[in-house]
Amino acid sequence: MLPVVTLLGTAVAIALAYLGSGAHGGTAVNEAAGGALSADATPLAPGGPAFRIWSVIYLGLIGYALWQLSKTARTSERQRVLRPWALASLLLNAAWIWMVQLDSLIGSVAVIVLLLAVLIRIMFILGQPRTGGIVEQVLTDGVFGLYFGWVLVATFANTWAWLANAGVEIVLEVPLGVTGIIVAAVVAVAAAILDGGRIAPALATAWGLAWIAIARTEGQFESQALVWAGGIAAAVVLLSPAIGRLRR
Repeated sequence: MLPVVTLLGTAVAIALAYLGSGAHGGTAVNEAAGGALSADATPLAPGGPAFRIWSVIYLGLIGYALWQLSKTARTSERQRVLRPWALASLLLNAAWIWMVQLDSLIGSVAVIVLLLAVLIRIMFILGQPRTGGIVEQVLTDGVFGLYFGWVLVATFANTWAWLANAGVEIVLEVPLGVTGIIVAAVVAVAAAILDGGRIAPALATAWGLAWIAIARTEGQFESQALVWAGGIAAAVVLLSPAIGRLRR
């Protein structure tokens, strides 16, 4: 029964996220909440094209949900443990979008922190042995790895947006922006080392950091320091899986 619930829940969660994103009319996320999450809102805001990663993540999550109906997934202990957490992550993602649409930045921060915690739990679950071969590796390890890596960057960006909107002007300064980039990179590197060098999370985090760097080449928060910090951080994160694999 739970595989079917996971499939239906995934469909509902993605539909809610789609409607809330403004893709079918209405206000786009980057324009909601007074534009607090736009590409030029804070020093830690990724450039607009960075969000295209969601298309890959959503397609992967749809594939994951459909695969849950297979015999391999239905009889997998790893998948049994993963399903409720996966569904929770999807519902939290939809909740985050609606929090932004309701102009509740503090609510969006609370939800995305909870989402990040759920994804961290998922990464621990994925440490269990696989039984589904390459299909399971792509649809669970790959998809949720990208999901975790991107949400890690988004959590920092969202927090900076909330603080800036609340009038904490120091977060708009370059030094604190560089600090945020470094902390995000350190967390990503630590995750790569602890999980044995998974590639997908590092790719997604590096993608987000690289787009922060690209966005800082122009606009209100144009800064060579932020460009270099984001670029170097992205490169370090990309290399971090190699360190994790050497420690196996």
